[in-house]
Amino acid sequence: MLKRFAQILLAVSLCAFCACRREQSSGGASAGKKKHKAEFVLTYSVFFPSTHIHAILANQWAEAINERSDGRIQIDVFPGGVLSSASENFESVIKGVSDIGMSCFSYTRGMFPMIEGLDLPWGYQDGEQATRIANEYIEFFKPAELDEVTFLFAHAHGPGILASRKNIGSVAELSGHTIRGTGLSAQMIQALGANPVGMSQGDAYEALRKGVVDGTLCPIETLKGWKQGEVISHVIRIPAIGYTTAMFVVMNKNTWNRLPPELQELIRQVNLEWQHKHGLAWDEADQEGENFVRELGKSFHDFPAEENALAKKAFEPMFTDWAAKLEAKGLPGNQALQFMQKQFAQETAAE
Repeated sequence: MLKRFAQILLAVSLCAFCACRREQSSGGASAGKKKHKAEFVLTYSVFFPSTHIHAILANQWAEAINERSDGRIQIDVFPGGVLSSASENFESVIKGVSDIGMSCFSYTRGMFPMIEGLDLPWGYQDGEQATRIANEYIEFFKPAELDEVTFLFAHAHGPGILASRKNIGSVAELSGHTIRGTGLSAQMIQALGANPVGMSQGDAYEALRKGVVDGTLCPIETLKGWKQGEVISHVIRIPAIGYTTAMFVVMNKNTWNRLPPELQELIRQVNLEWQHKHGLAWDEADQEGENFVRELGKSFHDFPAEENALAKKAFEPMFTDWAAKLEAKGLPGNQALQFMQKQFAQETAAE
């Protein structure tokens, strides 16, 4: 408890220091332009560490809202899970522990039955595509699982890869290995005959270093963003995996309802810009992640075509099972399946 309090106190001090520095550095640029006193001071809990690009983008999003509202909204960003852990983030927003939160839908399994289908191995090509489809899907279906919060936007990484301490060249070689995964990526691991272990990215480094897990399914950016490239030896591209991890940015409903309509609309407009920035950032981070791992001298290889075909076939039941489970709950599973299939058919036709 004392350690948690010290972390929060340190984060608050850092936010106050940064806010003071922003005031000092912007004094000349904003001279002559009167800013309102902050009417709304909000907290934003982000599970990414402060140095990660998406924590940086969260800060830039908060600064853009402050600037465009002429200072009426101040958003203090707390990265690194200081206010709430990755798995507690969504519930913490509902309860008002933080006003705004960013984390992964898949970190709370079973809570987002409609949305978790976004994480299936649809064959995403990049983060921009995955982010765009995630937002279109949520906008179209407006899932009831988001009713307790105000949904701001989603973003999602590019296609996942297998990063491993061991060289794995076939589906058969995966048998018996322990692989880190969350949500549907854990089901993918199981479908390939390996043993899934659920844990957040923040815990994966030590698990890989100590050999608690043999590998991890992740976007390649993770190998730099979370330094996991230091504790793996091989990057194995399996095109059939092609999954993403959809992430939310949500606001406490009462906090949202306190904002006047003009500030709500301002936030909506900033959201449209930043969801695109997050999508592009995933792709830039993927390239940086690959460069980082190559500089460390780790090996890269692709699954042979015949092994990739076996992996793709192993995943087929996941799509129909997801739709059937939704239908059993009275949710539009077949419509959701058709929506996603149509999206990717259109994407392929446009190439």
